[in-house]
Amino acid sequence: MNMNLCKTLVARTSLSSLEFELPTNNRHIPNFSLPDLRFLSLSSFVPLPRGHGRNCFGIQSKCYSASASQAIPVEPICSISDLVTEDLTKDTVGQLLSSQSNDEVSRLMKMERKTLKGPCGNGGRWFPYLDRFRAGGNVCLSSGEVLEALDPHILDVRKERFKNVVKNRSYSVCLVVEGLSDFGNVSAAFRSADALGFQSVHVVSCDSSKRYRDNRHVSMGAEKWLDIELWDSTRECFDVLKSRGYRIATTHVGTEAVSIYNMDWSYPTAIVVGNENRGISKEALELSDLHCSIPMRGMVDSFNVSVAAGILMHHAVCDRALRLGSHCDLTSEESQILLAEFSLRHSKSAISIAHEYLKRKAETPMPKL
Repeated sequence: MNMNLCKTLVARTSLSSLEFELPTNNRHIPNFSLPDLRFLSLSSFVPLPRGHGRNCFGIQSKCYSASASQAIPVEPICSISDLVTEDLTKDTVGQLLSSQSNDEVSRLMKMERKTLKGPCGNGGRWFPYLDRFRAGGNVCLSSGEVLEALDPHILDVRKERFKNVVKNRSYSVCLVVEGLSDFGNVSAAFRSADALGFQSVHVVSCDSSKRYRDNRHVSMGAEKWLDIELWDSTRECFDVLKSRGYRIATTHVGTEAVSIYNMDWSYPTAIVVGNENRGISKEALELSDLHCSIPMRGMVDSFNVSVAAGILMHHAVCDRALRLGSHCDLTSEESQILLAEFSLRHSKSAISIAHEYLKRKAETPMPKL
């Protein structure tokens, strides 16, 4: 079966109900049905050249590393939910960053959030979510109820991936990008933050004339799983971060700058990187608690801003692991809430499923004592 035929089937056939036989040298592959596509990702159906570990439909199959000494199986993320309801709606981060509206961004976050400013719990650590999902009016679901409602509708491999990611997440160090004009750099920074276990990122005064959507391939959809907050001014952003217990560390090349290798990253810290050409603004330098720099060993005196952000975050993770034993420091309760948050972000259908669960629960009569 050639690729054109495959694409025609994808375009014109309801894949969730597709059943057929494929002839192979006078033998027949047994009938099979493709999985329920409500919780799978369109990215899994993008036609790829041969040799990319996918079959003619683009569904990823199990693949192995090319190591000559040892073949290590790489488990596929066989969820088809990432982009079905993520990219083709108004909730894309491209529009959100361009709109500069925190009201718009808040729609990406499903569990109820704390106020912007407020006392931190858990020994001074900031955690943004309350243990409730508002499902209409004053009726709420707890994180446990959210997970119970969505559990039958998410593939086991996806649920396991969520658990592993949450297990390595932290809010104790966050990333702030100030005035970046190249959204490709913003995308790359987001991707590094997600990969290294950072959950919170902040964007200050982005150029709204540019379209972030054009660089989604750089972030690989990482922004769907991050908590993104937009700010109109550096002062507003820093004031809120300080109220949450963060110290502000701006990246700056100067005699007063501290090497990142001499910093104690176990302290809650907001890492600030600045504009590609102008660097950190004067206002940010004045409002920050300290300036830090990455020691340079070559002829050039700076890194690309997204590369610098990646180096800073990677070192912060390593330093925290040495001092604390782990970068992640979420409590079991916080981990469950964040797991519920990920499950709700999984697809648009997740929200309606949670509402249906609440409706059924309300209709179930209470047992008599």
